[in-house]
Formats: sequence, C-alpha cells, structure tokens
Amino acid sequence: MIIIHAVFHIDPAKKDRFLEEIQPLIAASREEEGNISYQLQKDTEREHVYMMVEVWQDQQAVESHNSTEHFTKFVAQAKDFLTAPLDVKAFVGQPVKL
Repeated sequence: MIIIHAVFHIDPAKKDRFLEEIQPLIAASREEEGNISYQLQKDTEREHVYMMVEVWQDQQAVESHNSTEHFTKFVAQAKDFLTAPLDVKAFVGQPVKL
C-alpha cells in the first residue's frame, strides 16, 4: 500500500477557485483502479493549508494515476493557487489490526 501526503499552501484570494478546481481531480481519482482512498483535508492550525491524503493499492496504481488526464491537468494549474512549493511525501504502509 502506498500512502501519499500532498500539502498545498493556498493563496487566500484563490481558495474558492482552488476548492472548485480540485473537485474533478478528487472525483476521478476515487474512480481509478487501485485507489483505496483520496481525501482533501483542511489543516485546522494553518489557515490556508490543505493536505491531499491518498491511499493506493501499489506503486503501479500511483504511476497510472500520475499519468491520467485529470491529474496532469490539475498539476499544470496548481502553481496558480500556491504560495509555496507543493510538498509531497510518499510512504509504504501495511494495515494493522488494533
């Protein structure tokens, strides 16, 4: 399982447009084969910061996602919303029974 955290520092003046433009990416990504979860989270301590938390079945699913039209289109326009470089971290994880 691959877990990705992508942190977006959003220009306050462009927040509404960012939230509108990211919706097609979220919807299409959730429909992809190999997607387990794709959630946009609002940082509760930093006003204009959001994190996309993605969970993928495997590296092949991530690579397939990264080549989709909805992903490449959003990435190309993301710089218009950002006040800092996109911060992406990927992790390998396994489910744990609690």
